[in-house]
Amino acid sequence: MVILIIVKDLAKVASHYFANGIILKSLKKSITVALRKKGKKNYSLLGSYRPITFKNILAKVLEKYIANIMSEVAEKHRLFL
Repeated sequence: MVILIIVKDLAKVASHYFANGIILKSLKKSITVALRKKGKKNYSLLGSYRPITFKNILAKVLEKYIANIMSEVAEKHRLFL
């Protein structure tokens, strides 16, 4: 499958960046949008809005990949109680 090939290549690239301590600026970027909460009477108050953050998709994939590896290692060495 194409997805498996992409994941393997992505893992190689991510491993290179992590091994060399490199974090791409584009992975750190996000967009935050303020959405109105329904039913609020006064939209001049900050509490009338809900911030929604959109992260870089590649960053999300890498975070999930790293979290899975960390979880596997922690389980292997019985670090979870």
